[in-house]
Amino acid sequence: MKVTVSAPDTQETPFTPLVVIELAQDVKEETKEWLKNRIIAEKKDGGAQLLFRPLLNKYAKETLENQNLYLVGASQINLLLGAEAVGLVKECSDSSMRAFTYQTRRSFRGFSDNSDDFLTMAECQFIIKHELENLRARDEKMIPGYPQAKLYPGKSLLRRLLTSGIVVQVFPLHDHEALKKIEHTWYTRFTPKYQPIDSIRGYFGETIALYFGFLEYFTFALIPMAVIGLPYYLFVWEDYDKYVIFASFNLVWSTVILEVWKRGCASMTYRWGTLVMKRQFEEPRPGFHGVLGTNAVTGREEPVYPSYKRQLRIYLVSLPFVCLCLYFSLYVMMIYFDLEAWALALHEDSGSEWTSLLLYVPSVIYAIVIEIMNRLYRYAAEFLTSWENHRLESAYQNHLILKVLVFNFLNCFASLFYIAFVLRDMKLLRQSLATLLITSQIINQIVESLLPYWLQRKHGIQVKKKVQALKADFDATLYEQVVLEKEMGTYLGTFDDYLELFLQFGYVSLFSCVYPLAAAFAVLNNFTEVNSDALKMCRVFKRPFSEPSANIGVWQLAFETMSVISVVTNCALIGMSPQVNALFPESKVDLILIVVAVEHALLAVKFILAFAIPDKPRHIQMKLARLEFESLEALKQQQVKLVAESLRDDSRTGDAEAT
Repeated sequence: MKVTVSAPDTQETPFTPLVVIELAQDVKEETKEWLKNRIIAEKKDGGAQLLFRPLLNKYAKETLENQNLYLVGASQINLLLGAEAVGLVKECSDSSMRAFTYQTRRSFRGFSDNSDDFLTMAECQFIIKHELENLRARDEKMIPGYPQAKLYPGKSLLRRLLTSGIVVQVFPLHDHEALKKIEHTWYTRFTPKYQPIDSIRGYFGETIALYFGFLEYFTFALIPMAVIGLPYYLFVWEDYDKYVIFASFNLVWSTVILEVWKRGCASMTYRWGTLVMKRQFEEPRPGFHGVLGTNAVTGREEPVYPSYKRQLRIYLVSLPFVCLCLYFSLYVMMIYFDLEAWALALHEDSGSEWTSLLLYVPSVIYAIVIEIMNRLYRYAAEFLTSWENHRLESAYQNHLILKVLVFNFLNCFASLFYIAFVLRDMKLLRQSLATLLITSQIINQIVESLLPYWLQRKHGIQVKKKVQALKADFDATLYEQVVLEKEMGTYLGTFDDYLELFLQFGYVSLFSCVYPLAAAFAVLNNFTEVNSDALKMCRVFKRPFSEPSANIGVWQLAFETMSVISVVTNCALIGMSPQVNALFPESKVDLILIVVAVEHALLAVKFILAFAIPDKPRHIQMKLARLEFESLEALKQQQVKLVAESLRDDSRTGDAEAT
């Protein structure tokens, strides 16, 4: 619901609040006035040309706290001009996808001068964020009132205000009417169904919609594995020696689902416009620091940090630290095996039902320790990656993901590899896999969704009681919404969500042939995961800013790497099976050579399949080629026009000289 607000004690233009800026409590008045003037100033004067007013009027400020909350909006014309500036792609009347321009706005489907629905609220908030982040210092040498907060030409004011602690946070507001509609079709009815991905994209943006799209696709892709695995476990399973067929199916499955996802992802993002959206020049990340210099590409003044210093930090500090953490993880694993041996010895001595249950205790404890270690390491990895001082956000994310994936992979799967290929105990492998998978799923559900939701509900009740007790002259509904949302947790992105799916994919693709129920448990978890993740997005966290995305990024490579490892693992498990070993009773060398040859052949088939299945469907390829052709033709016409104008100017100059 778009609520139009105005300040009753001023002559300011009413507007729909889209974004909230919270300042620190002790910010000086001259700083507030300077910030307001920069935000509302016209573009030609270096401003953002946005609408801006405090949440509370002067009467309410006398009786209420939270006086440093400000609402930001924009006029419809400025939003449309901003859509052109950020390069939003929209559908034209001829069903083609083209970059939006204000001059040709009437050629786009759904546009009307009297309609405010052409741009979604998420797109409007993304535009406002872009305008705020592009407020840059001009002649100022410091932030007024804070001489220690230095500025230089071209510096992003918002980023400097955030790093200085003057601005506490900037977040977009929820639209409760639209949110209720999404909730009704998304998670309030606990039934297996397709998610409203397009509605999620319209409200939260493409990055989050792609995550939920991938979660849904991955869940349905697991169903064949679960359908085959369930009867296989119930009726075929005997002495852990019947997993050759299941492992072979696993190899094909892990390859095909990732290739098919890329095609579906391309179709989806083309429809949203992000597949053809031109990527903007990436600005330095807020935490990047260095000696002031000039960017060779943009010509702007910005911090410059030598690359060799960053490499020294990576190879002399970060890499040894990661190796030390990996060693510690292996040390904890060996303690786990000591506990397993102790529990087994105790059970063999007594043989009671209680000691049979005790056999599962070491695995449960180890699974909990793994989750704790993963979360602690995540904080250390974030600190190290930030300390490495990467200039671009993409470089920061890539290094962080690499650190986290390496540790999580070893921490979660090292014990399973040890059991499978060193101890060769398939019964213990099955038990450990089941315990790790189920325990990690339960912990993630509680920590990520249920506990934050319970805490958020308690805070919401307190805020409502406080607002109901007030009789001030102001918009209490909007005040309650803003105060409630500002205390919500900040959604830190899809990193943890993809990581959870990545580890789940590992459990299913690497060792599920010895525990076919792994896929079934993953399907059950993901059906609840969809609802719990939807709940936390709608009710637990602040609304995140929309971020255009054309794919799931580096996670696609991570999943593909895991599928390659799964080929090697499953081939080794097949080679260890009693059926295959029975074929080579005398020569184990021949067995090893054949297994290696089969593994290489399967890897070759895997890469051939990846090459043979196009990443984009044929009709999408044709549309992209058509757009590229039209762009080249338009560029040629522009060049011809410039040449013609140049010749006319030369001709006029010659005529004037002759005269």
